[in-house]
Amino acid sequence: MLQKLSNHINKNLPFLKDKKLLIAISGGIDSVVLTHLLSALKFNISLAHCNFNIRGIESDKDEDFIISLGEKLNVKTFTTHFKTEEFAKKNKQSTQIAARNLRYNWFNELIHKYEFDFVLTAHHADDNLETFLINLTRGTGLEGLTGIPEINGNIVRPLLKFSRQEIIDFAKENNIDWREDKSNASTKYTRNKIRHQVLPILKEINPSLLDTFANTTEHLQENQQIIEDRINEVSLKVLQKNFKSEKEIIKIEIKKIKSLSNSKAYLYQLLKDYNFTEWNDVYNLLSAQSGKQIFSKTHILLKDRDFLILTKIDFSTALETIFQIEENTSEIKQPIHLNIENVIEKSIENKQTIFVDKEELVFPLKLRKWQNGDFFYPKGMNGKKKLSKYFKDEKLSLIEKQNTWLLCNNNNIIIWVIGYRQDKRFVTKKNSNSIIKLSLITRD
Repeated sequence: MLQKLSNHINKNLPFLKDKKLLIAISGGIDSVVLTHLLSALKFNISLAHCNFNIRGIESDKDEDFIISLGEKLNVKTFTTHFKTEEFAKKNKQSTQIAARNLRYNWFNELIHKYEFDFVLTAHHADDNLETFLINLTRGTGLEGLTGIPEINGNIVRPLLKFSRQEIIDFAKENNIDWREDKSNASTKYTRNKIRHQVLPILKEINPSLLDTFANTTEHLQENQQIIEDRINEVSLKVLQKNFKSEKEIIKIEIKKIKSLSNSKAYLYQLLKDYNFTEWNDVYNLLSAQSGKQIFSKTHILLKDRDFLILTKIDFSTALETIFQIEENTSEIKQPIHLNIENVIEKSIENKQTIFVDKEELVFPLKLRKWQNGDFFYPKGMNGKKKLSKYFKDEKLSLIEKQNTWLLCNNNNIIIWVIGYRQDKRFVTKKNSNSIIKLSLITRD
């Protein structure tokens, strides 16, 4: 197995050579064998072990075992402790998800602090097949059937082509000790049920199951790549991206998405990274009335006339919606990016740049979101206008309204509907002695 792994790395993972590698090690046979193999191959490795304090004294024994192994192999070892169950309860997560999040957050800390190039995990071919069957059982899209990726950013899984049996045989042949987690034998967990009850039957039907599965996942991954290429092409045609107040807004043109052969499938591919779960509701939004919205944990999808509009839920400004700008301030970057400068004369004005008479300003100025009853005197129009009516006339979507900021005098009189229209009461006059230029800086 040592030579086989060396050949596999030389052929498929050559970038691991001469890099600083961090092995995620539990003490179980898989990660311990990976450690012995890479140590024998003279890779630059360190060990990272998490004590999740879930299994009482057994968790402490796992930690002691890892520390001893690191000393034996003369390998630097990092350990940490987590109150996993407390964290899971606080964050309303399962213990398994909580442990995973805690583990990878800690790995990232170690990567940045000690400049590791890659984190290695000991997932193998049987793990990959188990994950496939779990996803298949629960229901998934094509990407859930393509298996565990061998390379995912800075996470690499060198043993993914090897079977559990190969790992067991190597450990026994080389008298390698490891820690056995007794919970691995329990069938109360879905993965263990598949491992102990389902896979033995499937391997009895097809003794070459792992090889067959490897070929299948390779074909699925190739097909997934074709889909991704096609989605990239479609994105250029149906998506429009722009930024308001540093906030990305994505528009999907309904007419164009409906013209595709399977608009529901395309919608899923375009929106699958935004945490939506009710895909029938998302699809039905294409034919819904304007104003209807669908929410995920992180995003809002709004039907607005000819478009579906996607925007991220703004948690940062939900708690505090009024910001002050003191006199002589030259720039602010939160909640939007504004440049403020004194100038001698006006230059070109547009929706992002206005000029105001400083003598009309009462500091500190205020930045806030619009409220029912707000009105202003739009520059270039007669009389005053309710902001709600102005938004309607400008055909702003609900999301665009929610993302719009108002610059106001200290007495709450609107100076500028930022990015749209200035109030004419604050325009500069021919005899203005002090002119302020206000510029909204947006992302390209």
